[in-house]
Amino acid sequence: MLLVAPAVLLLVLFTFAPAVYAFVLSVLKVQVTGGLLGTSTAQVFAGFENYVDTLADPEFWDSLGRMLIIAVIGVPATLFFATLFALCLDANRARLTGIWRLAIFLPYAVPGVIASLLWGFLYLPATSPIGGQFIDYFGNTGIFFAVANVATWGVIGFNMVVLFTAVRAIPKEIFDAAQIDGASELQIALRIKLPMIAPALSMVALFSVIGALQLFNEPTTLKPLTNAISSTWVPLMRVYSDAFVNNNIYGGAASAFTLLVMTVAATVLVNVIGNRISKRSAR
Repeated sequence: MLLVAPAVLLLVLFTFAPAVYAFVLSVLKVQVTGGLLGTSTAQVFAGFENYVDTLADPEFWDSLGRMLIIAVIGVPATLFFATLFALCLDANRARLTGIWRLAIFLPYAVPGVIASLLWGFLYLPATSPIGGQFIDYFGNTGIFFAVANVATWGVIGFNMVVLFTAVRAIPKEIFDAAQIDGASELQIALRIKLPMIAPALSMVALFSVIGALQLFNEPTTLKPLTNAISSTWVPLMRVYSDAFVNNNIYGGAASAFTLLVMTVAATVLVNVIGNRISKRSAR
């Protein structure tokens, strides 16, 4: 028990305590006091009034819908490319794997704001070398792919390292036996490596879903470059606008706690699905 005490203490201080404080704020509101003149304000208990306002706001659901669209684009792309790179780097014919692994991982070391600015210049028609003069990256439809691309580009390297480590942990004797039986490199990758790294794939999927729920840096940085992104485009931008722009910190806390509940629910769901897939692969 003493060995895990520091971890438990940090978890309570930096995870549970902020969540509890956000919940306390979310059930409060400001009320004007001082009689007819209304000369002062006071915090009063509001019950679930802020939550009702949040859930009744169409913009909250619209922002969730936009986030889900980006997740539908970005999460499968992240899984596909991270898995592809990990399998290619582990192939027998692969050369200079250390250099390629570092090159693929490098975008993860770039801060999200910097990555968004770099891609913003690539998207802008005036400076784009990738067809920004002909492709409307900042249009109402293209913006979803543009934001998903930035988010995916930044995390593929990290996920690739996780999957590559899982592939390397598979005993080499299994591959040798498969080669003796006449299995090709592609067959080994698809029928042996992929099923055996299913738990790692499940974990990467979980990371990707949580990352999609936390989407904030990319659309916020690209917002000055396009009219397609509003100040409440994704849920976290709405929370930020409520709390720090509109000075509605109690409504922002209610939105933040609602997102926290959704994040925990999504985490549990993805974890359950991943465990079932892993068990099926192990049979």
